[in-house]
Amino acid sequence: MPNFCAAPNCTRKSTQSDLAFFRFPRDPARCQKWVENCRRADLEDKTPDQLNKHYRLCAKHFETSMICRTSPYRTVLRDNAIPTIFDLTSHLNNPHSRHRKRIKELSEDEIRTLKQKKIDETSEQEQKHKEINNSNAQNPSAEEGGEEQDEDILPLTLEEKENKEYLKSLFEILILMGKQNIPLDGHETDGLPEGLFTPDNFQALLECRINSGEEVLRKRFETTAVNTLFCSKTQQKQMLEICESCIREETLREVRDSHFFSIITDDVVDIAGEEHLPVLVRFVDESHNLREEFVGFLPYEADAEILAVKFHTTITEKWGLNMEYCRGQAYIVSSGFSSKMKVVASRLLEKYPQAVYTLCSSCALNMWLAKSVPVVGVSVALGTIEEVCSFFHRSPQLLLELDNVISVLFQNNEEKGKELKEICHSQWTGRHDAFEILVDLLQALVLCLDGINSDTNIRWNNYIAGRAFVLCSAVTDFDFVVTIVVLKNVLSFTRAFGKNLQGQTSDVFFAASSLTAVLHSLNEVMENIEVYHEFWFEEATNLATKLDIQMKLPGKFRRAQQGNLESQLTSESYYKETLSVPTVEHIIQELKDIFSEQHLKALKCLSLVPSVMGQLKFNTSEEHHADMYRSDLPNPDTLSAELHCWRIKWKHRGKDIELPSTIYEALHLPDIKFFPNVYALLKVLCILPVMKVENERYENGRKRLKAYLRNTLTDQRSSNLALLNINFDIKHDLDLMVDTYIKLYTTKSELPTDNSETIENT
Repeated sequence: MPNFCAAPNCTRKSTQSDLAFFRFPRDPARCQKWVENCRRADLEDKTPDQLNKHYRLCAKHFETSMICRTSPYRTVLRDNAIPTIFDLTSHLNNPHSRHRKRIKELSEDEIRTLKQKKIDETSEQEQKHKEINNSNAQNPSAEEGGEEQDEDILPLTLEEKENKEYLKSLFEILILMGKQNIPLDGHETDGLPEGLFTPDNFQALLECRINSGEEVLRKRFETTAVNTLFCSKTQQKQMLEICESCIREETLREVRDSHFFSIITDDVVDIAGEEHLPVLVRFVDESHNLREEFVGFLPYEADAEILAVKFHTTITEKWGLNMEYCRGQAYIVSSGFSSKMKVVASRLLEKYPQAVYTLCSSCALNMWLAKSVPVVGVSVALGTIEEVCSFFHRSPQLLLELDNVISVLFQNNEEKGKELKEICHSQWTGRHDAFEILVDLLQALVLCLDGINSDTNIRWNNYIAGRAFVLCSAVTDFDFVVTIVVLKNVLSFTRAFGKNLQGQTSDVFFAASSLTAVLHSLNEVMENIEVYHEFWFEEATNLATKLDIQMKLPGKFRRAQQGNLESQLTSESYYKETLSVPTVEHIIQELKDIFSEQHLKALKCLSLVPSVMGQLKFNTSEEHHADMYRSDLPNPDTLSAELHCWRIKWKHRGKDIELPSTIYEALHLPDIKFFPNVYALLKVLCILPVMKVENERYENGRKRLKAYLRNTLTDQRSSNLALLNINFDIKHDLDLMVDTYIKLYTTKSELPTDNSETIENT
């Protein structure tokens, strides 16, 4: 409904005017003055609460000095505002008209009292001005001396103090919404009946705090125009950006104090319809703990070169990190994005050679290699595998159905069946042996999906049955079968190598030495690809026959070959040229790229860890491999002597002293401070993305990111609120947020009291 002005002879309403409309104040004394000046007898018997709720005055009835309009989005009254401008005579020109807002006729005594009150108020104001002038005249030097100081720090007026408290309340609400993962918007308004207004979540929390007795918000509510929002979308966005920046800065400050760090990006995610890259940083904090923290989202760009530029600009200019201290970079991305992130990595390496491009410890090497293969069939197969796994994890009933099918198929090998059941209840798609598992499970998956789709007892709803039909069609496609069999066989050469990379520190050290053997095996496969592919294709054919899957070329290829009578291409040769050859070639090249000379040198430095040193009989040569980090050392000239002392310390240790087996344990040794160069080297090695976070409590960033994405609908995700939710335990300074907001979006003479946004009445 529109708001009508309560003043006599005023016909303005909110929907026909840009004027602000103001509620009657709840303060009894001020409200009484408003009623008296309105001269409406029918308002005299109403309480301040009734007047505040149902009656409004438009801005035309206030002196301009009583109205504050310091931005296009804000119109508020001063705390002492009293309406004084009224038309009390125009109705006399039409004495026969009916007036809903009848003017009270004053008696002579009432007129005399009003005149005396005005005289008294005027004399009081004049007396105050005289006292101020006399005070200034008596202390001219104090006034002049203070001008220069006031230019730097002016004392806050009462209005400015109240405004800061008001802004602080708004920031508290936004931080609460972020930490509790409450979206800003409330219900969808499209389906609501016309005229029914449902406030968004922010507005609802604001009103809840007002109703709970928060004086600052209540006061602002009373003096704000009725046809305005408490906090506009523009102001909400500005404040959220400040919250995000302040929370992020707390983490980045620790990163800068640590000097060295690594950058890691996770898979591209959808934030309210736009693709973003989650970014995490690794660093060793002042307590010698390796931490991996989420620091924000970067908008994803389709053009790899533009993405590389924006990636670098955001990290260095917006977030203020010095990439000269970056010692590692890793990118976990799904199929299709890998080649673009590789461009980002190469551009950063060109500028910062010590930012070593590595694998990330949270991703199995085989899955990472599979996701990077530039073959469409591989991308489709990986997507299908993820969908199948997600489908069965929708409910315990679906997993139980799969368990029953596995029990029937493996009744002659119960141990194998039990193992597969346990695997199915985990997120097996991220394992090193995911493709071996899939080949073993494929028959059970097909039978289970087919049974759910054709169930005559109607145990499953239409959606479940429909999804089962679609997934069953996908996994019984011959192209899918050939793809997973080829991936299983090619990646079998890297499985043990990749598993060691995610193992203990000693496993990682010795894995670096086995890379040559892995590459030798893959090169041999490439040289004899015809023989190897023949075996792989035969295995795929036998599996397809077992599942009654028709062997055929992809439909797209068959359509392209129609009319080409000379084409003698067989299924076997087609898959060799389009799948086996490019997959093997790519994996060989990818291993060479990811395990560069610098990366292998860094891994060789792991012999600094005492347990690795012991396995090598203390016959190590870290100094040679540590040359790449010489500029990072506090005392590089004494490195050789210090390393000798480090080896002697552990070689001649007491019998009851165990050798530290991880970098984490070595960094927490009481006497590590006596080996500053060793400490610096271990600290740099620790932050390499390929090294796993030993203490899981410091790997919260990635876990909380996954939880946020899992628990939040795509259209309700917000990059600002996500950072607040994921980093909910990071301290925040409300005063800093308020001061930053005032500095960025207002001037000293133009402090916002509401930044509300005028709207047509809802």
